[in-house]
Amino acid sequence: MTDLFAESTVSAAELEGRRGFDPGFLGVDVPMPGLATTLPTMLLHYLHYSVLMRPDRRFAALTALNLDGSKLLTVDRSDRWKFDPRLAAELQAGPPVYANNDLDRGHLVMRASSTWGATKDEAGKAEADTFFFTNAAPQAATFNQGRELWLGLEEYLQEHAAGFDRRLVVLAGPVLEPTDPPYRGVRVPLRFWKVVAFLQDGALAATGYLLDQSPMVDDLQGAIAEAAAAGHVPPLGPFRTFQVPIADVAALTGVVLDQLALVDRLGAPVTGVAPPPGQVSTGWKALATLEDVVLTD
Repeated sequence: MTDLFAESTVSAAELEGRRGFDPGFLGVDVPMPGLATTLPTMLLHYLHYSVLMRPDRRFAALTALNLDGSKLLTVDRSDRWKFDPRLAAELQAGPPVYANNDLDRGHLVMRASSTWGATKDEAGKAEADTFFFTNAAPQAATFNQGRELWLGLEEYLQEHAAGFDRRLVVLAGPVLEPTDPPYRGVRVPLRFWKVVAFLQDGALAATGYLLDQSPMVDDLQGAIAEAAAAGHVPPLGPFRTFQVPIADVAALTGVVLDQLALVDRLGAPVTGVAPPPGQVSTGWKALATLEDVVLTD
């Protein structure tokens, strides 16, 4: 597979025509969330999804995708990453972060979840739109069960919802902590979150998830500091996937998720406390297979 970096060949004028996330997509209004803080952000629209960027971190605070499972199509993988011309390149984590190391450019909006449309041309454009650096964050290149679970969640939930509604709203992003390890001008997120909303029996429902790539070591900060001083990739551990209360996702990220927290299917106790990387709360459910996902409260 050819791995290409490229300056954007898409003009700002062309991208301005993108409508992005549709709050009415499910038939029940689900607005794109904002942040509980006054941190500077920039909203960028693409085909089928939108990104709320944190320019200070050079990563997205959150992404919001409309997924229509009845219109998913198979298209060729473009694999041509590019800068969004609407935002200065230095405010996007670009090629220098990922060059000559074992970090993947991890899609926040999954490529396969975006490749839908009334035509194959529309699906192809949607696929290409997922390859902007605004839709990426560093992830360990190692693939294991936790990563497979993460990639399969949308498909699993889409199949579950098939008898009710084949549309999903997928919110996702990195957990941007001030203590994230520094590397090549960015701080590498150690955790990623996802909240999926859908209709079940005609009513709004949602579930929340967390992927943790923190190393399970006693002296995490010491290991991070040592790697940073040597200019090495921050220590990243095996991916672990959890189903977590949506209210805990909000506490971790500062993303306002009140509407979806009220329809959370997990039904677990909410701590309202953000545990540090590598640690979990008692209400979090470790997932070994997709069948472990709780969809009935």
